Amino acid sequence: MTTEYAHPDSLVDTQWVADRLGEPGIVLAEVDVDTSAYESGHVEGAVGWNWQTDLQNTLTRELLTGEELADVLGRSGISNDTTVVLYGDNNNWFAAWAFWFLRMYGHGNAKLMNGGRAKWVAEGRALTDEVPSPDAVSYSVPSADASTRALRDQVLAAVASGGTQLVDVRSPAEFSGEVIAPENMPQEGAQRSGHVPGAASIPWLTAVNDDGTFKSAAELGEIYGLKGIDGSSDVITYCRIGERSAHTWFALTQLLGYDNVSNYDGSWTEYGSLVGAPIEK
Repeated sequence: MTTEYAHPDSLVDTQWVADRLGEPGIVLAEVDVDTSAYESGHVEGAVGWNWQTDLQNTLTRELLTGEELADVLGRSGISNDTTVVLYGDNNNWFAAWAFWFLRMYGHGNAKLMNGGRAKWVAEGRALTDEVPSPDAVSYSVPSADASTRALRDQVLAAVASGGTQLVDVRSPAEFSGEVIAPENMPQEGAQRSGHVPGAASIPWLTAVNDDGTFKSAAELGEIYGLKGIDGSSDVITYCRIGERSAHTWFALTQLLGYDNVSNYDGSWTEYGSLVGAPIEK
């Protein structure tokens, strides 16, 4: 992977993965928007994580605790020093979300496969429906670093103070208030449409090439810089449920090296339903 990125080790290409299939100390994990995609075929040896049931508490709509995450990682054959390579559908939306989640809990040796599942398939690389059965290992319970996560009170404080830059990575139609959610995902909407006051509209899609890989550091710097996002101020990214904004968080932190970026995973489904919260259209 090109060294023009601030943290090039966080991103690997499909050939890097193909050359290391089955290598000890490396575990592939597929995390898809379409939670049935893994069963239809996946990279050989990859474990499948369902973002809805494996990586969050569905009753509280909250991320897993350190103990719960340690259990998921341990039964996936992942120890604290394992290299975890994440990939998925939809340009790695939830793979990037899982990367953000792992980094929040201190698993530094995590990587994203550039271009995700679609690029692997487009290159004619093999998929299998054989589900691996990794030996369970011990994973030391991690502690969360809350600095990479924004909660609703922080977002409301940012709106009130104006000192934090907000980046809305949804589609222009969502940002303008024309629609509340993407047409194919109406079940995860909010009470109101629009955007957080003062937010800059920088759709996540502007960060990727036609094949789903990330654009160069120079291109990314220009895209975000034109909207005033240059690493000089605190930044909060958000979308609808936090996965597209995790993709942008990855671009800003891992590829451009901005260290003051947090992801608001509650995003518009939470903010757009808050009583009394200001919005713009």
